[in-house]
Amino acid sequence: MTQSTAWDHPEPLAVESAPVPEYGSGSLADLLPTLAAGMGVPAMTAAIPELAPVDRACVFLIDGLGWQQLRAHPEDAPFLTSLLGSSRGGTGRPLTAGYPATTATSLASVGTGLPPGAHGLPGYTVRNPATGELMNQLRWQPYSEPRSWQPYPTVFQLAHQAGVHAAQVSSPTFENTPLTRVALSGGTFLGRLTGEDRVDVAAEQLAAGDRALVYTYYSELDGAGHRYGVDSDTWRGQLMAVDRLAQRLAEQLPPRSALYVTADHGMVDIPFDEQHRIDFDEDWELRAGVALLGGEGRARHVYAVPGAEGDVLTCWREVLGEQFWVASRDEAVAAGWFGPRIDDRVYARIGDVVAAARDDVLLIASEREPKESSMVGNHGSMTPAEQLVPLIEVRP
Repeated sequence: MTQSTAWDHPEPLAVESAPVPEYGSGSLADLLPTLAAGMGVPAMTAAIPELAPVDRACVFLIDGLGWQQLRAHPEDAPFLTSLLGSSRGGTGRPLTAGYPATTATSLASVGTGLPPGAHGLPGYTVRNPATGELMNQLRWQPYSEPRSWQPYPTVFQLAHQAGVHAAQVSSPTFENTPLTRVALSGGTFLGRLTGEDRVDVAAEQLAAGDRALVYTYYSELDGAGHRYGVDSDTWRGQLMAVDRLAQRLAEQLPPRSALYVTADHGMVDIPFDEQHRIDFDEDWELRAGVALLGGEGRARHVYAVPGAEGDVLTCWREVLGEQFWVASRDEAVAAGWFGPRIDDRVYARIGDVVAAARDDVLLIASEREPKESSMVGNHGSMTPAEQLVPLIEVRP
């Protein structure tokens, strides 16, 4: 037996050990194409084999409702919990969100039916190669022309063109946002303020055509998780509200329809101490050679000063490699983190170094990202708590 010495260093996590999302067979990007294919929409593929075709489909996306979090709180969500066995066509299995497991990326995957490497929203903030600036893809700041950034049609647009009644029912705030335009537009947008109004209108829209594809959205659960954590009374109260909304919608389903309750990501609570929260703005080793820090605390894009890419990768592996999967851009692409293909326009948006958290740890930036650094609940990486989302199915 060899005695360890002070010179021994644990090996960093292997890039290939990261649990890559189920692109092409069981990810969020596969959901709408599967439903649209069942309605006869051209060029759509039924990628999730467990889902039987249906003439009218409603997708109810609950922001932040991870598979593990739902299973951990059966008393707060009795209706949804009773249907967990129906997930993914009765297999009782979840879907994977895609990498990173964050709202802008996931909503684009849902609406376009494409993985991040194709639709081009591969993170919370990413570098715009045309300007060299970080772009926040959730808030679309600084502004970039939406159709140049994401040129593919949405599944709703293709369904509408094929004669399917397509509709989105969400907060009026989202009607004309760039993210909605590139990810969720097509057919009719109906803005409603309350969750009750949204599910009622979604049920009406579902019955408005012989073939219908309807989407509705609820964001408040995610907000409660970020602010208070997924073990908080506030979060549980929101989960109770979500459960009632899902049941309300299920009870109004018209004939020949199905409701699919899913989410864009899960969430993990990260303790507020130096062991669990590493501050980039106070760590000279991690800052060395870095021109821009993108992504978010559990899914970082790191853009190096030209010529420093190799040194930054080496340093980040040495400092973080036991807790994060740390990959070069080419390694992450080859491992399939962002999907089976990367469009040319997307390649340089991905960091020179990509770091995805495995452990309950967060890489904050207290000075440049004060709001994000103060959140209790976080997400973005490839762990089951963040990646796995339900696909609960209800038929009348």
